[in-house]
Amino acid sequence: MRRAASIAVALLAVALLPPIAVALEGPRAEYREQVEPICRANTEANEHILRGVRTKVRKGKLEPAGRQLTRASTALRGAVAELRKVPRPAADAKRLSEWLALISKQADLLRNAGKALIAGDRHRAGALVTQLSNGARRANALVVSFEFRDCRLDPSRYT
Repeated sequence: MRRAASIAVALLAVALLPPIAVALEGPRAEYREQVEPICRANTEANEHILRGVRTKVRKGKLEPAGRQLTRASTALRGAVAELRKVPRPAADAKRLSEWLALISKQADLLRNAGKALIAGDRHRAGALVTQLSNGARRANALVVSFEFRDCRLDPSRYT
């Protein structure tokens, strides 16, 4: 009986709370609609560029894998250049500028990891990939309110 009462109270409390998931609207939604196609195109390009990179690294074919990472870095830099051209909502301009700077840093890390693989330095490349993962989490946390789908950084796409 006590358990049923506890459940009833919990359900009533949840029912009285305002809805948490509110649809994104306004300038943030407009910005998201403008940048998502750019990010989607970059994601598709990188899926093609990076096909089989993990297998190559595991098999010791570090130079071809490194070239793939540097090409992916170039594609990411191109996407960042396009994203910088999109006007940002005034209220979020600083946050989005920081986000774009973090993405640029991701492109640098990706390029450096590729160079490390080309040089045969698997350990250095691994350390850079770890930095890549940490930076992706920071960048995603910075713009979580925009509810990006394709513009979320997923380091597993690059490694």
